Amino acid sequence: MSGKRYDRTMMEKNLIFDYDGTIHDTAHIYIPAFRTAYASLVKRRMAPERTFPDKEIRSWLGYSPKEMWTALLPDQPWEALRDASDMITAEMVRSVADGKARLFPGSEDVLAQLKDAGYHLLILSNCRQAYLQQHRSTFQLDRFFEDYYCSEDFGYAPKYEIFPEIRKAHPGKHLIIGDRFHDLETAEKHGLPSVACAWGYGDEDEFRRASAKLTDIRQLPETIGRLL
Repeated sequence: MSGKRYDRTMMEKNLIFDYDGTIHDTAHIYIPAFRTAYASLVKRRMAPERTFPDKEIRSWLGYSPKEMWTALLPDQPWEALRDASDMITAEMVRSVADGKARLFPGSEDVLAQLKDAGYHLLILSNCRQAYLQQHRSTFQLDRFFEDYYCSEDFGYAPKYEIFPEIRKAHPGKHLIIGDRFHDLETAEKHGLPSVACAWGYGDEDEFRRASAKLTDIRQLPETIGRLL
């Protein structure tokens, strides 16, 4: 036997999943929560009265709360918009607890298959902790995922700034899986392979950054095997 030391971490394969728009069909509960929160801002004369089509509301999915609200209402400081952000979170948490949330078809079977195949499954999300904790409980996400990273815990830093923390805690190979540019630019900036989830809320311009683009989550196992 050679004297070269075997490094187990070099063989570990870490799959870093976005959550909303990748695993969770978020628009179903996000759209009504957004409209409720925006109406509260209009009532307080902090925002102009206007009608939002569903497509425009869906376009904000994947953004952190701070990123979304300050882009939507740039004349208002984040501190003044935090109540509306809290309202969206509370409305969505309530919807999840009431059984109104749903995962994309096939998600649980695919996650179980990947875990059984020996991959390490992690979540990197722009959601808030209260929201993620409710999902962990409702959908028993700990069956699949071994660690969770919320941008709220990092001052809403972009995902690519959070990734080094993941790399330290989970060495080995990494693959990014998500539906928005936040995910794909993380892979691009760190030289990682990535999968664009076209069943989510991104568009073709965002997907050009990805190593592969899929239209159904059930296509993931075969693609991941090829990329890693």
